[in-house]
Amino acid sequence: MFENLTNKFEEVFSSLKKAPSLDEKQVDEGLRGIRQALLEADVSLEVAKEFVEKVKPKALGQEIIRSTSPGDMVVKIVYDELVNLLGEKK
Repeated sequence: MFENLTNKFEEVFSSLKKAPSLDEKQVDEGLRGIRQALLEADVSLEVAKEFVEKVKPKALGQEIIRSTSPGDMVVKIVYDELVNLLGEKK
């Protein structure tokens, strides 16, 4: 299950990382792929929707650090939200 989820995330992130800049349509497509991957991993629809709703405004409003690509920033945002969702402590 985790291997499949990882593969799906890698596909989404690789497409986002190739783009020199991200517009709302590209972010929506990437988040659609993430939501689909979460649903295929048996995450509830409610949790997947909430996760995407938290990531989208951050991904669209994020100021890009010069040394990173927009895709890398989306990866970081998704990672941070996954940590918040799953819990920061062991």
